[in-house]
Amino acid sequence: MTRFKDKHIVITGASTGIGRATADLIASEGGKVTLLARRPEILTQAVEKIQTAGGIATSFAVDISDKAALIDSLDKAALTQGPIDGLFVNAGTSGAFAPLGSYDDALFEDVLRTNLISPFWAIKHVLPTMIERKQGAILVTGSLASERGMANNAGYVASKHAILGLSRATAIEAAPHGVRANCLIPGFIETPLMGNIDDAIAAQLCSKIPQGRMGSAHETAQVAAFLLSDQASHVTGQSWAADGGVLGGLMV
Repeated sequence: MTRFKDKHIVITGASTGIGRATADLIASEGGKVTLLARRPEILTQAVEKIQTAGGIATSFAVDISDKAALIDSLDKAALTQGPIDGLFVNAGTSGAFAPLGSYDDALFEDVLRTNLISPFWAIKHVLPTMIERKQGAILVTGSLASERGMANNAGYVASKHAILGLSRATAIEAAPHGVRANCLIPGFIETPLMGNIDDAIAAQLCSKIPQGRMGSAHETAQVAAFLLSDQASHVTGQSWAADGGVLGGLMV
């Protein structure tokens, strides 16, 4: 399959998990991928793997919460591999678990900066060129916390509710110009972050999933790639869950 032939897709948070799986998949289908993340050594390994498999990839190490560095990396990506056809804003942080009354003010601001404000910067930077070219796809990574409340994690929930709103606002504004925007809603997915949790907690989480298991990064990447591809040409302004049925039930 070559549904991404000649397409340039930029992915943040691309060194591990869903971001890396999506980069691998898009590159395997003919796309040119630019990987953005903080750790240069892991980025280099990811790019080498793609190139060894015959794909086209480059990377830039960047902390997306640094506005100047983020904009510079997006400009370098366009200079290196051509205009950006797809932007997958996937990088994020979980913040901390604490009651609202004792949630640290600085941490709350940091979570919003990473999960909401930096995606706003990225979208704001690439959208004008997409509109000018009358084509483009933007995808942001939300969360079950984009659709449901969660106790003791106000920063994360607030940021993930807001990123869904940002994607919808972008979608409606950009729709007349041939540009789409959607929000990916991963459920409980087997990623390095989830790999750190206790087995008992993992079992408890799985008990809430109608399918009875966690999803894989590859399964989630399949959904992300679809939403970034022309196969989803009439899909915009949507929250698209890859959650094994969690949001379809009465209980989360």
